[in-house]
Amino acid sequence: MSETFSDLAQLRQKAFADSDARKRLTYLFDEGSFTELDAFALAGGELTGVITAFGYVDGNPVYAFSQDINVKNGAMTEAQAKKIAKVYDLAAKTGVPVVAVYDSFGADVSDGSKALNAYGQLLALASNLSGVVLQIAVVAGTCAGCAAMLAETADITVMAKDASLFVAVNSDDDSAEAAAKNGTAAVVCDDDKAAMECAAKLLTKLPQNNLSPAPLYEFAEPDTAFSNDAESAAKAIADAESVTELFESFGTAAYTAVASVNGSAAGIVATNKTGDKLTADDCTKIAKFVRLCDSFSVPVITLVDTEGFDTDSCGAVRSMAKLCHAYAEATTVKISVVTGKAYGPAFIALAGRGANADLCYALDGAVISALAPVTAVEFLEHDKLKGSNDTAAARAVLADEFAKTQAGAAAAAANGNVDGVADAASIRKLIVDSLDILAGKRVSRLPKKHSNIQL
Repeated sequence: MSETFSDLAQLRQKAFADSDARKRLTYLFDEGSFTELDAFALAGGELTGVITAFGYVDGNPVYAFSQDINVKNGAMTEAQAKKIAKVYDLAAKTGVPVVAVYDSFGADVSDGSKALNAYGQLLALASNLSGVVLQIAVVAGTCAGCAAMLAETADITVMAKDASLFVAVNSDDDSAEAAAKNGTAAVVCDDDKAAMECAAKLLTKLPQNNLSPAPLYEFAEPDTAFSNDAESAAKAIADAESVTELFESFGTAAYTAVASVNGSAAGIVATNKTGDKLTADDCTKIAKFVRLCDSFSVPVITLVDTEGFDTDSCGAVRSMAKLCHAYAEATTVKISVVTGKAYGPAFIALAGRGANADLCYALDGAVISALAPVTAVEFLEHDKLKGSNDTAAARAVLADEFAKTQAGAAAAAANGNVDGVADAASIRKLIVDSLDILAGKRVSRLPKKHSNIQL
């Protein structure tokens, strides 16, 4: 018996001693320390090509698995799937997050249908855990075939810059850059070490599961002045050095980030990243982010400054409906601030009562209108343009007057469209106070299996 154990120990030592799979877990866990599970499990006389483990990240428990491409190319076998399935099973029992580290060329073809069943089982387990415990996928090397689908079931996918993700060989572009642009990867990091550290950082920002309270942190006041630039606005509201942007290269007119505000976790959405109208990708990006926050009861702060939706983009109406649905369905705390323009459907979806916002504010220079001011005066005050020597200039004057009076923040407050008007200097305090008073929010919904959101 001792000789058998010795043989297994030597086999394990040879395979994993200096493996990237093991190193990646040391980057994740506190002090590089973790407890391995099923360390001596074999598949056809060889090790399984995956390390499964548990440990602590910033003092909080986390499960993880890390594929090793040096063992049969990290191929998914029935034995490997059983090890990973145990991680998901333990996570479900304990409400502890899972970090999945992918580096494999796919299924072990010699396992035949067993490998197919293995992937099916893991996809079911990961999908059933979605919205229950936080799941973060790290694509550290190659993530091919069904593993790519499995990685995308996670709440957040982080990729190393040189990693690749694809379902079929010879895909048009399997790079991390392409994954970031199409919304597959939420964050792209310089290398696998940075990707693992990013995963650890995200774990500390979000609740462990759907029943856990939002994490609390020590914090410093922001050192960024509020401006209508999306990133600056977010950093002026959030605690210093707490902002992590997600989906930076996807839906580039919108900004989404996890952060802390007054020491408590929050999600921040801003719609003026580039000043453009919101495209179908922007709508999808925001909807996905809001649903992530809502799954774990993380408050959503939405900074609205947009003329509306780009109705010429592919799938625009479907994506607009998706965005509206995500906000209206979310029961987490939702606070909106109109920082600039908010016209028609954009105000309704992002800030208005239709978005089911708990509280909605406007900065004193905000413009809230059913139509863009230029369009509004064309409909409502066209007679005033008659006889003008310069129609365009006269229209611009009327539009400016309309924006300051009928569509101004004061008018919106008087009409009950917003709960208050503030200046930029006081907006952080207003949000902090609002988060505090809404902390005990409880909402009951109609009984149903699930909503039928546009996808």
